[in-house]
Amino acid sequence: MTSPFQDLCSQTLFDAVPEAMLLIDKSGYVVLTNSAARQLLGYSEKEIIGLEVEALMPRQYHEHHRHYRNAFNENPEQRNMGTGAVLDVLCQDGKVLKVDIGLTPVRMTDQKFTLASIRVADRRRQAEEALRTSEERLRLSKQAANLAVFDFGPNYIIKHWDEKMSVLWGAEAESELSDKQFLTVIHPDDRHAREYALNSATDPAGKGKYKIEYRVIEPATGAERWVIALGRVFFKNGVASRLIGVARDITERKLLSKKLQQYRNETESLLAQQVAAQTASAIAHELNQPLAAISAYGEVALHAFENDSIDETTIKHALESCIEQAHRAGKSLHELIAFLQKGDLIKEQFNLNDLVKEAVNIARGDDYGHFTPELQIEENLATVIGNKIQIQKILVNLLRNAIEAVRTINTASPPITITVRNNSEIKMVHVTVKDKGPGLNADIAQRVFEPFFTTKPTGVGMGLAISRALTEANGGKMWLDPSDGTGAAFHFTLPLAS
Repeated sequence: MTSPFQDLCSQTLFDAVPEAMLLIDKSGYVVLTNSAARQLLGYSEKEIIGLEVEALMPRQYHEHHRHYRNAFNENPEQRNMGTGAVLDVLCQDGKVLKVDIGLTPVRMTDQKFTLASIRVADRRRQAEEALRTSEERLRLSKQAANLAVFDFGPNYIIKHWDEKMSVLWGAEAESELSDKQFLTVIHPDDRHAREYALNSATDPAGKGKYKIEYRVIEPATGAERWVIALGRVFFKNGVASRLIGVARDITERKLLSKKLQQYRNETESLLAQQVAAQTASAIAHELNQPLAAISAYGEVALHAFENDSIDETTIKHALESCIEQAHRAGKSLHELIAFLQKGDLIKEQFNLNDLVKEAVNIARGDDYGHFTPELQIEENLATVIGNKIQIQKILVNLLRNAIEAVRTINTASPPITITVRNNSEIKMVHVTVKDKGPGLNADIAQRVFEPFFTTKPTGVGMGLAISRALTEANGGKMWLDPSDGTGAAFHFTLPLAS
């Protein structure tokens, strides 16, 4: 059967339409189809042309559809068949598909036709349902985790953030915040740290990861809260074009962590004092007798000189006894130190970069003050070998000392540089912790590693001595560049695993 439509429209163009389409005459017979319809329904062109349209639906709908078709022919207009409901269509192999059908009246050379477009409803509705389910899961996840969402464009201009983000910044849920307002709400001491985190994340040479903890101050009440922000930067032509992420209020966690850290610091200080007192007591006990003997023999020799009753044998015996007792004291001291240090050192291979980041997080969580860590680390760092707990102790102690040093010059969120690099010449990894404090004068610099030497009012004077001892126990060395007036730099090395 040839239709006027075929005389006016190329079958090739009709086949190019991606949506399944049928052209049906006034009597309800298929006069033209495109390849998408034949592929969907499983018919060849010869099989489907001339087929009554009711043959393309389950039998129970035939009579109802004939009435519907007659009504449409009397009042033809573009509409959705079934008023948007999902309909059944019968394929050549008997399979039933859920579809949406759109009807469009067509008039050609005084003849009326109906163009039926068929869209598979299952896939679309499944996709819509999957999208709704995904959005609901995301909403529940956001609610459970108390997350706020933000989206920044180029130059950190706010493109979008949700109601929760507005509340975090002390604004009304429905109100909008300008870029300037957003920055001014951040605590002044933390702006440098946030800027450093942004610059690191937007560096094309990096991985685009954004993570920072900082304080925001509610404009109306002055209330201070802690926020953690996590995000990812997207690049276009090598330039950062977008930052999308989430933020969460961690004030309660910070307050609890601060209380716990204060308790740990007090406990650690008390323990250090007890250890120092017990160590001093043990040393005094071991040295008491040799020193008393040395004193007694010295008095004998001095008495002989004062009374001009010099007897060479007596003097010689007194001096020899002094030397003997001095050797005894030294031996006792070495035996005591060996006893205190007894036990096997458990070593393992590990990535020092990861341990440095952990130590920074510990130091930032301590109640020692705020600082901006500037990490200068080699990405392809060789694996080191040592005791992870002891190395972490060294790093945290050096960071605490640096924080206390810069605190004396009242610098807001001061930068502390941690450098980690390979030194292939000595087969070591070299770590530097540098502050921008007042520095150390020559006299103090010479004594900082001495046990019980301290410049702190409440210090015990064992931190750096222990740090150096731990470094050496792990096969490395520790030293100081005092840099008087421009900060101090502590260095230590650790051996490579291979």
